[in-house]
Formats: sequence, C-alpha cells, structure tokens
Amino acid sequence: MDYLPLFVELKNRPVLLVGGGDIAARKASLLLRAGAELTVVSPTLCSELQQCYSQQKLIWVAKEYYPQLLDNVFLVIAATNSDKLNERIFQDANQRQKLVNVVDDQPRCSFIFPSIIDRSPVVVAISSAGKAPVLVRLLREKLEALLPSSLGKMATIAGRWRNKVKHNLHTMTERRRFWEKSFNGRFASLVANGKIIEAESQLELQLKQQDSAGELTLVGAGPGDPGLLTLKGLQVLQNADVVLYDYLVSDEILDLVRRDADKICVGKRAGLHSVSQEQTNLLIVQLAQQGKKVVRLKGGDPFIFGRGGEELQVAAEANIPFQVVPGITAAIGATAYAGIPLTHREYSQSVTFITGHCRENGADLDWPALAKGHQTLAIYMGTVKSAFISQQLIKYGRDAQTPVAVIGCGTRHNQQVITGTLGELESLAQQAPTPALLVIGEVTALHHQIGWFGQSATAETLRSAVLELA
Repeated sequence: MDYLPLFVELKNRPVLLVGGGDIAARKASLLLRAGAELTVVSPTLCSELQQCYSQQKLIWVAKEYYPQLLDNVFLVIAATNSDKLNERIFQDANQRQKLVNVVDDQPRCSFIFPSIIDRSPVVVAISSAGKAPVLVRLLREKLEALLPSSLGKMATIAGRWRNKVKHNLHTMTERRRFWEKSFNGRFASLVANGKIIEAESQLELQLKQQDSAGELTLVGAGPGDPGLLTLKGLQVLQNADVVLYDYLVSDEILDLVRRDADKICVGKRAGLHSVSQEQTNLLIVQLAQQGKKVVRLKGGDPFIFGRGGEELQVAAEANIPFQVVPGITAAIGATAYAGIPLTHREYSQSVTFITGHCRENGADLDWPALAKGHQTLAIYMGTVKSAFISQQLIKYGRDAQTPVAVIGCGTRHNQQVITGTLGELESLAQQAPTPALLVIGEVTALHHQIGWFGQSATAETLRSAVLELA
C-alpha cells in the first residue's frame, strides 16, 4: 500500500494553495466544499478563483510565495506552472512536517487527491497511487452508475435515527439486520422517490415489527440493447429478490440481475400463452406478500402496450407498495437505431403508437384517421395481422406506395431493417426476425440515408434472394 486512505476534516482549518490557474481552481473547489479556510498565493487569479475571492470564500494574501506562509497551515497544495517553485514548496513543507501535494507530480506528494464519488455524507474515494489515473476514472464512472443519488439522504436520515434504533434494539445483530433491511427495502425506495416523511414512517413501522410486506417495481428493460436500460432500472435489478420477466427481455439484460435473485419467465407469445396475465397478477401478489422485492421486468416501457397499469391496479388492491421505472419503448429505440425519425418537418407532423393485437378483427381502431397522410404509424405486435393492417389502411385512403419498414430485433446485435411499400407489408413482415416493429410513413425512406446500425434489406432484394434459391 503506497498511501494510507484517510478522510480528513478540513472545516475551519487553514489550507494554503499556491497557484491561480484553472488547475488550482479545481483543487480550490474541493477544498471549499470540505469547509477549508483557504488562502491562495498567486500573482493573478483565474476567473473562477477571482469570483470566489470577490464572494469572500477565500483569502488572497500574497502575490509571491515565501516559506513563512507555511507556518500556520494544516496542509499545502502547489499548483503552479513552475517546476522549480513547486520543488521549493515541496522541500519547505517537508522541513516543517506539513502535508503537501504537488499537483500531477506524484513523487512530490505526501498526500494525494483520490477520485471522488460524492453522495455526502457518503463519500467513496478511489486511487491508483498516481500509477493509472485513466483506470481510476473508468472505475469511478462505473461506480457513479451503480450508486443511487439518494444514498446521501439515506445516510443523513440514518444518522438521525441511530440513537432511537439503538434504544429499541439492544444487540448489534438486531441493529445490523434492521439497517440491512432498511437500506435494501421499502425505506430506500421511498427516499429515492423523495418521500422523506413516508420513509421515516417506514422506519417507525420496522421498529415496531409491523412491516412484513414486500414491494413491486415495474421496470422497462428497453427494446433489447442493455446499454439502453436506465440507470435506475439497473439499480433496481441489483436489489431485487425475484424478477418476473417477459420473452422480449434480452439475455444481456437478464445477466444484469442480481446473481442470487430468482428469475421467473412470465412471457406471452401470439398463439402460445405460457403464463396468463391472471397468473402473473397472482404471482406478483403472492411474492410481495412474502416480503420480497418483486421486479416486473418488461421489454420496452411498462406503460406502452405492456399492461403495466393493470398490474399496478392489482398491487394497489392488495395494498402492495409499488413504483415504476420507465424504459425506452420499442418505437423510440428501434427506429432511432434504424435511422428512421418518427417525426420530420417535411414528411410527418405526428406519430401514433398502436398495437396489432386488435379486438374483434381490428374493429376498435379508427382506420380513417390512421390512413391519413403526413403521419407515422408505429405498430407493435403487428406481424401476424400485417395483411389486414395493410388492407385496411389502403381501403381508407393510404397510398399503397407509402414507404414502410419492418424492424426485426431492434437495437440488438442481429437487428434487421426491411423496407418496401404498404402494399408489400405482409411479405415484408413474414421475412423479418421477431420481435418486429412495423413503421408506416414517408419517414421510413430516410433509413437508406441515415440508417447506422444493423443490417438492411428491401423488398426487391428479398425477391431476388428467393429467386436465386429457387
């Protein structure tokens, strides 16, 4: 170990910063956040330091450095552009046994600034002892993504409750279990959602041992690419006890679920309903009533043809707490990856999301309105009824030559975009890998200009391929 990790209290302690440029300003920002009594030595100050000086956040006492400035300070930072001056400051500080940091000069540091993840009062510091700063930055980015922004609020509330918990729970084991349950359960969810009063009431309930119910979180997994899963969605998956997932959820996203969580497939496919919606609803209630953190993981967004509203109604009727983490719906993600803007000033002034699973052979859709031009139709689960959809739109006035696209496995490594016309929609849909999204409108023609991801095909190339095979 090259450096002993320490967290130093600097509130109202005198700190000397030699240097007035941008690098010095970055160090000054950290020191002021820690409450240091900061003195800056420099002939000039950059705009950021000048602003701090005008706001009386720091002291600017000398234009040139001299050793006596070190006599009454707690630590010193050298951030000048002169190696000779930095060396002099380092030697002077060592002679006076002062902690010193020469910025970007690790051999001349008796202490170093780590990379910081600030969730005050929770602070995480990472260091490679100056050997691999880029690696440290990458690690910090990963940890920033994993650590909820609400950690600081949770820690602050926990600090207020420590004595009360200690008074009610007399053994270390009891207190440890109490806080583990709190930080991984309903209390944490309430704090994350900004419900501080309810969060403290939750702690009160747990102290009285009246809290045995679990909770439900609907999470939108996005259209397939794991990089499109939201940060909050990832955090929820890492804390789940059990995950109920659809067929549309990719394997890469399922790999992000906490390793010891139970994973149960409750997916449904056209013509093959492996788990009915009623069974899923019952499973949600049963698992939550066992005190488990249940995640209902849905492809796309839970509230866009995902029946998420129905599942929340069931949870509400059973008095199960719940929350929703939205996801990128397929029409947004798949078209973006295909280079198809859903709206465009010249071609489409509106977009409509509809489902191909129409009731009573589609009689519940307003076909005359859907057949109007200068709009984009994004049709979920429409491949089975693609022929009927095409017929109805043409019947009510949409031109049979209207450009269309069928996006199979959108945003995934095997994404395929097949383009053609509305009159060819049935044959295009039959060729596309599933899950597939149907997109109808003039904007689909832009795919050939700005498409950037996956493979492309047209109706003409498909016909040629069929002829060659024949």
